[in-house]
Amino acid sequence: MATAAQTRTPTHLWIVGVLSLLWNCFGSYDYLMTRMRNMDYLAGMTPPGIDVDTMLAYLEGMPLYAQIGWGLGVWAALVGSILLLMRKRLAIWAFGLSLFGMVLSFGYMFLGPQMPGADQAGAMKYMPLIIVILGIAQFAYARAAEKKGLLH
Repeated sequence: MATAAQTRTPTHLWIVGVLSLLWNCFGSYDYLMTRMRNMDYLAGMTPPGIDVDTMLAYLEGMPLYAQIGWGLGVWAALVGSILLLMRKRLAIWAFGLSLFGMVLSFGYMFLGPQMPGADQAGAMKYMPLIIVILGIAQFAYARAAEKKGLLH
């Protein structure tokens, strides 16, 4: 009787998985602090010259689909990172759902009213692009890992 040999987890999967988890933990923390209206946190994250209440009003004024997309993007990515570390094929679906959430939330941000501070140089201006690029990279990595037989 033959038994399936457990393949050893490659180092690159651990590295990508842990970095992905850390990145997505920050996204989850940011989401929670914003939703809980932690004013100290928000004051530190709001661009200079922008009132925290103005930023909160913008975020809370987003349509329901964009707010759901934000939550889906954040939490599905976190679950995807955990599933990737567990070597589960479902990581692909989780990262895909995260990308769909990004389309909903960032779609509103790019096509709707401009976010306060978005016209300023710095992280606020480029952060959505960085988030999308990293989201696509996580999805692509999970798909490649699955094709190599690293996920089950």
